[in-house]
Amino acid sequence: MLRIGIDLGGTKIAAGLVDEGRNLGASVQEPTRLPRPAKELAEAVFHLAERLLKEQGIAWEQVECVGIGIPGTVNRETDCVEYANNFGFENVPFVKMVKDWFPCPLYAENDAKAAAWGEYLAGAGQGSRSMTAVTLGTGVGGGIILNGTILEGENGAAGELGHMVIRQNGRSCTCGRKGCLEAYASATALVSQAKEAMETSQESLLWSLCGGKMSEVNGRLIFEAAAQKDETACRVLERFTEDLSDGAANIINILQPEVLCIGGGLSGAGEALLAPLKRKTAPKVYSRASKKNTRILLARLGNGAGIIGAACLNEQVEKAAVKK
Repeated sequence: MLRIGIDLGGTKIAAGLVDEGRNLGASVQEPTRLPRPAKELAEAVFHLAERLLKEQGIAWEQVECVGIGIPGTVNRETDCVEYANNFGFENVPFVKMVKDWFPCPLYAENDAKAAAWGEYLAGAGQGSRSMTAVTLGTGVGGGIILNGTILEGENGAAGELGHMVIRQNGRSCTCGRKGCLEAYASATALVSQAKEAMETSQESLLWSLCGGKMSEVNGRLIFEAAAQKDETACRVLERFTEDLSDGAANIINILQPEVLCIGGGLSGAGEALLAPLKRKTAPKVYSRASKKNTRILLARLGNGAGIIGAACLNEQVEKAAVKK
């Protein structure tokens, strides 16, 4: 039997088929087109899944279940999205709306947790007992897997790793606090810091790489400039990886996961990100003298992590039921 995983994002909705071996097959996507009413968005999610099946010549009878990752706080007991700032949702029964459309069981989870679940089952965390995932994108997402189970927390909001404070009274964060990891170690923060540095470094290679348009600066260009020894880019990344290592060390000291998985768009930089992060995190870890410590690894599934994790949410529910 096949499963469908849906990754609902602020810019696009992606749906894919996942087989019994947790392999991602055919997928489709379309713009999310925000803002739009919750009922309309729920209908759009269903029609995208239906389009996927029609394009592959697959009937609903061949689908075991559907899973969806949602960027917000998902209460699985009430089928409500308690809060999703990018969607304007606050205590909206969005999951119930989606369930009403589908002819098979549907499971929902926060999108970062779903992506973490995918990496745990089929990516960087495969075979481990515990894994914490940090996603470096527009914000800093997180997902915590302990003993093979997603840590939900009392109200389903556990794992907001981007909102730990690493600098007292620091930069303002979208959550309303100051000095959060997200304000320093997200892709958005990296680009913002690079732009600030460019304003006082007119000779920086970043200016030519972005064609003189600061609006074109992105994470890839920053790592590209650093690879060419641009002083400004190197200085920005030095500070960025230092801040990220503070967050990584905090996570390791609190949770001691077997694997700390680094994902999101910035993970595409590979060793240029991973090597300095590991080097700077190591001396900050309390158990640094131990022979066995958390392995910091790059995510392996890329954009497929959210789809695979969402499609396999039924496994999480089944495990939780067995433990009860």
